Amino acid sequence: MTELPIQRSFKDDQGVEIMFYEWPVAEPKAIIQIAHGLGEHARRYDLMAATLNRAGFSVYADDHRGHGQTGLKQLANKQIKRLGNLGPGGMAATYKQVADFSNLIKKENPNRPLVLLGHSWGSFIAQKIINTNSDAYDAVVLSGSALTMPGYLATGDFNKVWKKLPGSTGYEWLSRDVEIQNKFVADPLTFLALAMQVLGVKNSLQLFGSPSKDIRPDLPILIQVGEADPIGGERSNKALVEAYRKKAGIEDIELFVYHDCRHEIYNELNKDAIIEDLISWINQRIS
Repeated sequence: MTELPIQRSFKDDQGVEIMFYEWPVAEPKAIIQIAHGLGEHARRYDLMAATLNRAGFSVYADDHRGHGQTGLKQLANKQIKRLGNLGPGGMAATYKQVADFSNLIKKENPNRPLVLLGHSWGSFIAQKIINTNSDAYDAVVLSGSALTMPGYLATGDFNKVWKKLPGSTGYEWLSRDVEIQNKFVADPLTFLALAMQVLGVKNSLQLFGSPSKDIRPDLPILIQVGEADPIGGERSNKALVEAYRKKAGIEDIELFVYHDCRHEIYNELNKDAIIEDLISWINQRIS
């Protein structure tokens, strides 16, 4: 039996080797492509991928430029100076790399629905991609997201609400689960995700934007967010829903806000119920 995940790679347009992982099942109902957040990597989704496998979905996830095993390859090849640097082409090349990964997945899985699931920075990447290429996906899920416009996307100290707690890890903002916080601290491939510091001004500014009128209006979109998420939270994501409805004419869009949950809802104390909501929503759209 093949041990999961299967690790593979492809070269992007600038010659950067993009490492990715596949958790396949026989005869999948759909393929779920996970786009991870800033300062993390694809293998943090191992347990979630296993749950999605049990529900009948194959899962793919890449380590974006500057992150995870892709970032380590770039460091070894002197394409970047530290993890978090995106390398040649910057943010635009990162958007293209994730979109190209979608094309690879579709070629390997013809006639299977493809769901793009982006978390945090990955959700901002997903927003950018569907603005110009919504036909590539059968559904889109945004987790820990926000309307990427001034006043709706938090910057600065994400942990300021919790930093005075006794024994603070500095990462209470991620999840109420202390084990998740401690694992993030201990993981050599995770780091503090402050966009301006990690990505630089030019790349960070490319995160901003709003939904395009060119998105196909029948694209189903699910947004899942923690009520206590300091990056966007309920207010910003309600504004994002309205922007998709008014600017793009999206007909099928839902927002699930989870009480007391923080940024990484799929790593929350009630993650099983949250992932079950995700599975149920996808099943209703691909049946």
